[in-house]
Amino acid sequence: MTAGQFQLGEEFARAMDAGDPLAGFRDLFCIPKTKSGEECVYLCGHSLGLQPKSAASYLEQELRDWSELGVEGHFHAKNPWMPYHRLLTQQTAELVGAQAAEVVVMNSLTVNLHLMMASFYRPSRLRHKLVIERGAFPSDQYAVKSQIRFHGFEPATSLIELTARQGESCIRDEDITELIEREGESVALILLGGVNYATGQVFDMAEITKLGHKKGCVVAFDLAHAAGNIPLQLHDWGPDFAVWCNYKYLNGGPGCVAGCFVHARHAYAEAVPRFAGWWGHEEETRFQMGPEFHPMVGAEGWQLSNPPILALAPLRASLEIFSEAGVERLRAKSVLLTSYMEFLLQQNNSAKFSIVTPCEPERRGAQLSIRLPQRGRQICDQLAAEGVIGDWREPDTFRVAAVPLYNSYSDVFRFVKKFSAALR
Repeated sequence: MTAGQFQLGEEFARAMDAGDPLAGFRDLFCIPKTKSGEECVYLCGHSLGLQPKSAASYLEQELRDWSELGVEGHFHAKNPWMPYHRLLTQQTAELVGAQAAEVVVMNSLTVNLHLMMASFYRPSRLRHKLVIERGAFPSDQYAVKSQIRFHGFEPATSLIELTARQGESCIRDEDITELIEREGESVALILLGGVNYATGQVFDMAEITKLGHKKGCVVAFDLAHAAGNIPLQLHDWGPDFAVWCNYKYLNGGPGCVAGCFVHARHAYAEAVPRFAGWWGHEEETRFQMGPEFHPMVGAEGWQLSNPPILALAPLRASLEIFSEAGVERLRAKSVLLTSYMEFLLQQNNSAKFSIVTPCEPERRGAQLSIRLPQRGRQICDQLAAEGVIGDWREPDTFRVAAVPLYNSYSDVFRFVKKFSAALR
């Protein structure tokens, strides 16, 4: 099936759902309902993923073990808590294309970003600049500006923002290349979103990493909108580090524990400065409670405290589902769902909105960002009242994402039908 084979009409959507080999995964999630009891059209997995139905049983198991075992649950629970975070390691590694020792589930995204920058943003008088994209998620902007100031520099002279050309929404690959070539020798860190949260643009992470390293820069990515959305090959691409949250496409629940990647070439880098905590200390001697810190090998060496078991349990439930579905199968369906949504939206032939997300499948994930310069917030609120859930980002962008694990072609059809009516 290609975009040229899409058809109008609800019958086509139903036929696509009937032939969808992943359709059954929808039944594994709790779909919000309208006041009348109908299932919502939930297109907001880019903001908060839906709850796996199995999350409750995973959580109840840990609550039961806590109730019955108390502190002994660390060693004698059904899933002992001491090594609990490692129950997520292999599946996390597969999702982001990493070796198991390169990933760890810990903290929250911005905390991990600060921990990584403490180690890998080491500005000097000649190499102090930090590159992000203009319009990066605000928390990233706050974090990098605070890091620049912490090191005694100023964002006005040390922060470089990649910017789209006048009249364009997305940043051109050639402009990224030109900036790195021009500024690279003064750049300490390149930190971009793998997928831009506002436009949905996917950056060429492999090429950016290669270009940055050629110039001697540390290269890193915020994968909040990429993990669980697009296939990743972090080990092969070679960025120095990456961070992401697990509550969007990965359905770990609101405020879920985040993920972190540190490339294997830094696995034994004990001399790399870092903020240390006891859970990052080598496991064999951790409970000797010695005064000197000896980091674990790999990403686990950046851990601070013992992991929050009750927060990890729902994420385990979701990663089990991801593992069963398979990244490549999910990506194939995602490309079709998003292309189908674009096809239906284009039938409006209306100047009242535009799609700012790139049209090439390789340059986007599940998200489409729709610019609505007039009445946009009103339309978003109207759709929400009718059971169609996307989200609004100021000043003029309505974001929707058809998530392949639980969204259907019928969801997409219903959304576009209601959206078109609201436009009129």
